[in-house]
Amino acid sequence: MRIYHTSDLHDHRDFADPLIARRQAAPGWYFDCGDSLRGSQTVYFSDEPIQRALIRAGCDAQAIGNREFHYLFGALDARAKRARHPLICSNLTDVRGRQLPFADHLRLSNEHGSVYVAALLVMQYPTGSLWERVFGWRFLDPEAVIARHASAVRDDEYFVVLSHLGLQRDQQLAAAAQRIDLLLGGHSHDTLAQPRVVGRVPIVHAGPYGRFASVTELHRDDRGRARVSDFELAPLIAGPKHGV
Repeated sequence: MRIYHTSDLHDHRDFADPLIARRQAAPGWYFDCGDSLRGSQTVYFSDEPIQRALIRAGCDAQAIGNREFHYLFGALDARAKRARHPLICSNLTDVRGRQLPFADHLRLSNEHGSVYVAALLVMQYPTGSLWERVFGWRFLDPEAVIARHASAVRDDEYFVVLSHLGLQRDQQLAAAAQRIDLLLGGHSHDTLAQPRVVGRVPIVHAGPYGRFASVTELHRDDRGRARVSDFELAPLIAGPKHGV
């Protein structure tokens, strides 16, 4: 099971052609961990060119980052409708019962197996706050949410979490949720040359602006446990390599 991953593109679009070439040579799923847009949770643009780059690159699913999120329900709904790939957020719900414009999780399969994908957005305000009553969005505790999803993952599925929590919070999550097979992260703009393993959970951060994509290959050992069999931090765009 080969998985490509980017995060925090912030409208840097030159990543697309190099990533397309790599995926043509070695096919695999492509997930993004959010913050691809120019806009934010308060600023809205009717046109986001990076969405066309993600479509060209064949993005299979994208976590909602704080740039994709918007306090206004209609703005997030419009962003989701312009994307050709599913947006995922597992720890965001609506207290007014409106139909959410994103998926809670995904199940995907190819010739190499099946993957269960959940996603996490950094909390924008506490549960029960004034803002929850104003906007209707409720942010759920990431650890509790992942524990619930972990119980739904089948034995033959890889459990992949797309996190927009930041590296420090990812490490805390991994320590508490050892069922995760691969934790792909973003938000904090960290770049890890190799997966950082907490317990048995590999954490991967490919860094911002499309300079790199992570390429992770998962397999099952003779005990049926998921392992990282190969990893590459693949350069896509020339730029400084601070933090690698």
